[in-house]
Amino acid sequence: MRDLVSRRPDRASRRPERVLRRPERVLRRSVAIVALLAIWEALPRLGLVDRVFLPPVSEDLAALWNLAGDGMLAENLQASLVRSLAGFGLAIVVAIPLGLLIGWYRPVAEFLTPVLELFRNTSAVALLPVFILILGIGESSKIAFVMYACAWPILLNTVSGVKTVDPLLIKSARSMGLSPIRLFQKVLLPAAVPAIFTGIRLAGAYAILVLLFAEMVGAKAGLGHLINEAQSSFRITDMYAGIITISVLGLLFNALLVQLERRFSTWRMT
Repeated sequence: MRDLVSRRPDRASRRPERVLRRPERVLRRSVAIVALLAIWEALPRLGLVDRVFLPPVSEDLAALWNLAGDGMLAENLQASLVRSLAGFGLAIVVAIPLGLLIGWYRPVAEFLTPVLELFRNTSAVALLPVFILILGIGESSKIAFVMYACAWPILLNTVSGVKTVDPLLIKSARSMGLSPIRLFQKVLLPAAVPAIFTGIRLAGAYAILVLLFAEMVGAKAGLGHLINEAQSSFRITDMYAGIITISVLGLLFNALLVQLERRFSTWRMT
């Protein structure tokens, strides 16, 4: 008991150090991005690359500002966010329970694994025409396409997380008389959370990438449509503005998922 009490001041004393180190970590992580932007700006201006095809980043950011000012960016961004978040959310709802069942119950795994392996090795991009033929060229096909692509990393990581739970934890929980439901709630699910969130973060990246492909094939709005239309009409700065928007959106989305992972994995820090 004294050991636990004695440890508390140490943990509390470490918090200011962590707060002080955060600006340093942010600065170190920003150096590479700043260097990339500086190179992007310098190469076209020095004539080392053709600025027609790779304008300086300052011109691309100016185009981004103009797109934001006339409302075009917000319109296309909203369309992409609705589609990607809908498909991503449906993938979580479907893939996590299915992955838990496959990982925990062997009969379910033996029954479903052959079919899942067949579809897992089929590219989502190759199935896009099928989604369009069945669901049409509207929103349903794009959301279903995103859901299909996002489901696999979540499903596979959930199955892996369940199967790699320490057997000693399960034996200890059973020795204490926990029912299967309580064992699942108290031991299995918390231990699988890190692997599940790894799959969710991978799926978060897929949700944006595959949607852009679908929007380039057939859409009247969305970031993919914006990029494709700008490229076809040779508005190169607008094209790069759309690409920058996608990159920033991906970074923000990943940062949000990292914070959620820390929130649901606080038990690992204690």
